Amino acid sequence: MKMSKTRLYVEKELSPNIMIYIKDKQHHFLKNVLRIKIQDTISVFDGKTGEWLSRVMSINRENIVLQIIKKNKSMMSDIDVWLIFAPIKSYRMNITTQKATELGVSKFIPCITQNTNQPKINIRNLKMNIIEAAEQSERLTIPSIEQSIKLNDLLNTFPKDRGIIFCNEINKDLPLINEVLPNHLNNYKKWAVLIGPEGGFTELEVNKIESIKSSIPVSLGKRILRSDTATTAAVFSIISIVENQL
Repeated sequence: MKMSKTRLYVEKELSPNIMIYIKDKQHHFLKNVLRIKIQDTISVFDGKTGEWLSRVMSINRENIVLQIIKKNKSMMSDIDVWLIFAPIKSYRMNITTQKATELGVSKFIPCITQNTNQPKINIRNLKMNIIEAAEQSERLTIPSIEQSIKLNDLLNTFPKDRGIIFCNEINKDLPLINEVLPNHLNNYKKWAVLIGPEGGFTELEVNKIESIKSSIPVSLGKRILRSDTATTAAVFSIISIVENQL
């Protein structure tokens, strides 16, 4: 018997002694890649009740049966940060969602802007990528991902109690995130970071974003960053600052 370092996400709500049936891609990974054995133990989580230790009870052609033994970790309160991003090429978008998941983003919102070059995205593939990142980073929750929405529609219905960190790559005279965000921590407990497409926001879009009362325009520095790099830098800065105030 051995303890696997692998963590698996399962959709079924977990509790002591219940049986979990692992199928498809996860079944192949456990059986043929890790070559687990009966009585081995594996950590599993459901995004709702914490992390649990399970034991391998049987290994079959179609599934692997796990029995929940005990809870390893209880749920904790996550920082509530959304990532609003213009879709980019799938490889770099996978990197973006992976890193943002590891850092603690709670929701992804693909946003179609005037200069968006990749308006169609595969939500299913992104969701799988998000789950894998959560499994590997020891998160206890799975970020949600919304269907694509036009920027104007998003802003027209945006919740007033959520601050928007608007990363404006054109205006380099704006303050950096770490210079301005601490001044707003008492105003908002929930946040969103807005990253534009590779072509940037249009002037009309910038005006619309800045007309939102909760919008906080910031610069990410003197250099022009690729969207995936800008996203990682912005999310890391925001979550680090907010966590330090808890």
